Amino acid sequence: MAPKADSQSAGAVAAADASSQFSMDPVFHILKVVPYSFLRPPRLRLKIPSVSLPSAMTVFSLVLLTYFMVVSGFVYDVIVEPPGIGSTQDPATGAVRPVVFLPGRVNGQYIIEGLSSGFMFVLGGIGIVLLDLALDKNRARSVKVSYAIAGISSVVIAYVMTTLFIRIKIPGYLR
Repeated sequence: MAPKADSQSAGAVAAADASSQFSMDPVFHILKVVPYSFLRPPRLRLKIPSVSLPSAMTVFSLVLLTYFMVVSGFVYDVIVEPPGIGSTQDPATGAVRPVVFLPGRVNGQYIIEGLSSGFMFVLGGIGIVLLDLALDKNRARSVKVSYAIAGISSVVIAYVMTTLFIRIKIPGYLR
């Protein structure tokens, strides 16, 4: 255990530190104080920029765009750089056919496959938002019915197409 420092020696060390900070060395005074003694800071009339909050629709659009990029595999596409679309040769005719879905590989995709799947996920999300808007009590009945029909059809189309995409991607899935 270290011995305690007495209060007299601690005070002397603190006084020595304080006096060394404010020493009046003539060379220090000439180099640091004299050149700036005749200068004054300018009077600037700067306004602080005001930043307003973005609208709710702007935030929703940015969140929806980010959601689309995440679920469509944008990061995967940038890192792996897969081809936009694949091709396969027809065994009967020998003709080359385009292939949109990479069959048999769950952890791989073509760019168009990711974008189309991401669009279906976004379509389902927009359908849920439309269903929420259909529940608003302050809207006219015809508008609420239109929102409900559009929301239900968006969710159903997104579900059916996503299921179709999975069945193309993984043959024999859920059969």
